[in-house]
Amino acid sequence: MTDPRDNLVATRGIFSGLHPGMGIAAKGMVAAFVIFTVLNVEFAGSLYSAVRSWIENGLSWYYISTVTGMLGVCLFLMFSRWGSIRLGDDSDRPEFSNFSWFAMLFSAGVGIGILFFGVAEPIFYFDSSGSFGYPNNPHADMQGNTEMTVQRGVDALRVTFFHWGFHGWAVYVVVGLCLAYFGFRKKLPLTMRSALYPLIGERIYGPIGHAVDLLAVFGTVFGVATSLGLGVSQMATGLNVLFGIDPGVPTQLTLILVISLIGTASAVSGVGNGIRIISEWNIWLSIILLAAFVVIGPFDFLMSLFVTSFGNYLWNVVPMGFYAANDTGNSAWQGAWTIFYWGWWISWAPFVGMFIARISRGRTIREFMVGVMFVPTTIAFFWICMFGGNAIWQELNAVDGAGVIDTVMAWNLPNALYTTIDNLGSMSWMGDMSWAVWPLSALATFLLATWFITSSDSGTLVITTMLSMGDENPPKTFRIIWGMGEGVVAAVLLVAGGLKALQTASIAAAFPISFVLLAMVWGLLKSLREDPSALPTPESRIAADGTRMAQELRT
Repeated sequence: MTDPRDNLVATRGIFSGLHPGMGIAAKGMVAAFVIFTVLNVEFAGSLYSAVRSWIENGLSWYYISTVTGMLGVCLFLMFSRWGSIRLGDDSDRPEFSNFSWFAMLFSAGVGIGILFFGVAEPIFYFDSSGSFGYPNNPHADMQGNTEMTVQRGVDALRVTFFHWGFHGWAVYVVVGLCLAYFGFRKKLPLTMRSALYPLIGERIYGPIGHAVDLLAVFGTVFGVATSLGLGVSQMATGLNVLFGIDPGVPTQLTLILVISLIGTASAVSGVGNGIRIISEWNIWLSIILLAAFVVIGPFDFLMSLFVTSFGNYLWNVVPMGFYAANDTGNSAWQGAWTIFYWGWWISWAPFVGMFIARISRGRTIREFMVGVMFVPTTIAFFWICMFGGNAIWQELNAVDGAGVIDTVMAWNLPNALYTTIDNLGSMSWMGDMSWAVWPLSALATFLLATWFITSSDSGTLVITTMLSMGDENPPKTFRIIWGMGEGVVAAVLLVAGGLKALQTASIAAAFPISFVLLAMVWGLLKSLREDPSALPTPESRIAADGTRMAQELRT
């Protein structure tokens, strides 16, 4: 039987290995959005903000229901009779070791995020000033914890866990599972469109499928580009702390160029080489930095805080997941934080889900879901508590304040991490540890760069995989074009001042993407329930592609 992809992917010419129409449309789409934003940054920003505000204010209930529903689907599938189904042929086994798998999961999913927000977000929720026009932490306020005490610190970590925990990762899990199941088990293209096959059949190879994949490309390109552009501000701050280098635009542009070059080289080398190796090194170096925060910081306080805050999160995760604010102040906070995060997780889901699927061939559904859902989240919880917990302890014990709250309330988020590291040197139980401040700041800055590299190379591979109709090893030429293209987009928007505007647009794009995700869930459940090939079968009844097809049962 002829593979429909054979007629869609060019075999010669400049688009050889890719779908020509998709390639042209993707480049045109990216160029159009960048040009529109750059020509009038203020107008574009106001337009994107208006759309985002409409979504956050009028559809918060929808985002809450969608993300909570995704978590429910994950828990259902995890313990269902389908858990033993392998993502691939029954004879397939995992391509990567558990350590490599976890390292790449963490790198693509949350690595850079918790390094950037690991101090800033808990401290924001710990503060009680309400200086942004709404409560800093309504969940703490509703429980009467309005003073900056240890208990409010526990509440601050609980809310941070909530935003980086099971709900967000459930979105990644669902997308990754759909792509891995339909791509490796059902032998369909490793693209977003394939999960819609049970609903629309061969039409996934037409305009509907193209639109779905282009939407995913949009979220990936601008998600990586805006994160890269905004993240280099923290790296530039680190270089300023370390070497006194001006953290302005020229430094940030240089950082974008270096990261794009290394990320592109990693993407060209493939998953099994550059991406895996950098991800593994990231984990080892992160362990060193994390250990320093644990050992130099108030160990007993941190361990007690972790146990208490983690238990608090588990106890409250269900009611928090269903909480929809009604009053003005709490609604403003929820829109700015929780709904923002749900939109960010959804907009990144095609990118991260695709990458997770790519590295998960051969694992069972249950193994996949337990590994992806619980391992990265547990690591993230501990990391956030050690970094945010140190900052909270410093603010509780410094005579005139530790300066971390002041830094965050001034919205100088890139510097919050370095302020905390500086305090470690002067407030450690081990005495004067000022000698450790420079190497820890250097390590943190280096990790910021390497985490961004793993996001960049993963994004490049995902984009070119979708444009090549699911080829797991897309043409290297196009990996170079798109890898450097992400950097160019980030650089142009940085110079024009349009990064935040386009970040807002990326979050707004989560709204149409959410409908695709719901359709993917429907298609997956429909296939698992009705398609006999989803059931493990005796060796004698296995088809050539490794599954038992429906027509075989009727014979």
